[in-house]
Amino acid sequence: SLQDKNALHLYSVNGKYLGSETLKEEVSDMCVTGEFIVMGSLQGFLSIRDLYSLSLSISPLAMRLPIHCISVTKEYSHILVGLEDGKLIIVGVGKPAEV
Repeated sequence: SLQDKNALHLYSVNGKYLGSETLKEEVSDMCVTGEFIVMGSLQGFLSIRDLYSLSLSISPLAMRLPIHCISVTKEYSHILVGLEDGKLIIVGVGKPAEV
């Protein structure tokens, strides 16, 4: 965060700069799983971005409270979201028939 601007920067394992994306929210936690970055913000949005292009995979989901932590299950079937008020939100991943 620099002067109220937040950005996500992508580097290769060798340290080569690959790109960046300006963010509207302040990231509180993130998790890299497979080919995706799952991020939670202090503004209460859960975002899923493509790891290589940094573009949004889906529209951000509003949780209405600041997100404190994020975890993805081992099978990549659910996202666990811890909110500021202590609630745990479980978000199913995939098509509705699969969830």
